[in-house]
Amino acid sequence: MSTFKVMLQAVVRPGKTLLRWSAIAAVVGVLAGSASALLLWSLNVATEVREAHRWLIVLLAPAGLLVGLMYHTLGRKVEAGNNLVLEETHDPRAVIPLRMTPLILLGTFLTHLFGGSAGREGTAIQTGASLADQLTRPLRLLADDRRLLLMAGISAGFGSVFGTPMAGAVFGIEVLTIGRVRYDAILPCFLASFAGDLVTRAWRIHHTVYAVNVVPSMSVTGILCAIAAGIVFGLVARGFALATHSISAAMKRWISFPPLRPAAGGVVVSAAVFASGTTKYIGLGIPTIVAAFHERLPVYDWAGKFAFTVVTLGSSFKGGEVTPLFYIGATLGNALSHLLPLPPALLAAMGFAAVFAGAANTPIASTLLAVELFGGEAGAYAGIACVVSYLFSGHNGIYRAQTLGEAKHTVAEGS
Repeated sequence: MSTFKVMLQAVVRPGKTLLRWSAIAAVVGVLAGSASALLLWSLNVATEVREAHRWLIVLLAPAGLLVGLMYHTLGRKVEAGNNLVLEETHDPRAVIPLRMTPLILLGTFLTHLFGGSAGREGTAIQTGASLADQLTRPLRLLADDRRLLLMAGISAGFGSVFGTPMAGAVFGIEVLTIGRVRYDAILPCFLASFAGDLVTRAWRIHHTVYAVNVVPSMSVTGILCAIAAGIVFGLVARGFALATHSISAAMKRWISFPPLRPAAGGVVVSAAVFASGTTKYIGLGIPTIVAAFHERLPVYDWAGKFAFTVVTLGSSFKGGEVTPLFYIGATLGNALSHLLPLPPALLAAMGFAAVFAGAANTPIASTLLAVELFGGEAGAYAGIACVVSYLFSGHNGIYRAQTLGEAKHTVAEGS
């Protein structure tokens, strides 16, 4: 074969792959980005209405029953949510039913409207993946390509809902298997994530801006502080995953009829809101997250959000874990500023990313998220904390369908 033919093939083959996945990723980005825009708009509406009419929180239990009945009657095939998406990506079998998208959007809206403590990433992942998967049949995709399509949907959903396309791209690759990534998914995941982010912004949806104004030069002391903070973040992430799974298992043992589980959880959360006299631990909690970057907060705020969230999600309300993890991490970092000689805003940024890194077992995506949100200098500190948090968070994270590719330690502990 001549040199010319070799060079031609070197261009044509990757060129065909680029064109093919660019077209597919563009469609995935439009679908996932539009769904994320609708989600973010609806959650803003839910938050404003709830805060203006706080009596709605009394109705969280009936709302939980309604969400439970919706899934019990219409959504049994998609009730596994994020875990179903991960399972289908690991072992593609059946196209995810389109009903996953409206069910999770409505379920998440009701959770936030009536005062549950949940996030939005789970919803974005499910909408992104389920909408992307509808392309499987028209494009006649085989199992390997469908796997890449689902990963692209995950990336587009995550990147668009947080305005962090690089983190979203890597999250779709990293979240499936602890300790391993699939490089054949890099192109579709990156293209879909950036496309999704552009589409969400085109809908005039604005993401929260976080400011870390003071970042000391990296030093031995700074590295040691980042390691110490990372250990704490990792242990809290481990506790969060364990507590959520334990409450979920207990609910299944105690309450046999699934729709009654969120109703029971709603009673507990509603009572706790009125007993505490504050709504700062429900919903997304964005104002408190922002405040963690600008002022000293009560040192127990992270524990409050932790408790409200594990009860909400453990009792099968819909939403996601990541924004509450951002809250827990940011306020925990703020609290650690009483002990560690780093600025509170920097520690808040480190916790914001690192608790998520430990709970989701995604240290690379979390580091990129920190760089995109807080800048490179703060991202360097956050990166150290993310890696250490990942090390200390154990092998059982918030996603049960995650598989173990490589143990985090020299000797696997199975936990």
